[in-house]
Amino acid sequence: MPYKEREINKLYYTMGEVTALFGVNASQIRFYEREFDILQPKKNKKGNRLFTPDDIANLKVIFNLVKDKGYTLQGAKDYLRNNKSEARENQRVIDSLQRLKTFLLEVRDSL
Repeated sequence: MPYKEREINKLYYTMGEVTALFGVNASQIRFYEREFDILQPKKNKKGNRLFTPDDIANLKVIFNLVKDKGYTLQGAKDYLRNNKSEARENQRVIDSLQRLKTFLLEVRDSL
């Protein structure tokens, strides 16, 4: 039986891992942390930010609203304040569709 890679879920992600995941500077992540109340990473004794998977999910929602849908920061704040659960559900669907797309592209390339 061939070995299958499992997705590793971490409890905390460092700032470097988050910036690599989103392809942005650390200053932009810190800016969003100040602007959006839903983003509350933990800080260790040295002051380094540690992001939980919930923080990553919230960042995905924020990036989707601001970068993909073109919301202003104030518009994204208002949308999240009024439709937080809907926004998270939409992001969950988007993530699922992206995983499906990568799987289908892998199948196509293997043929």
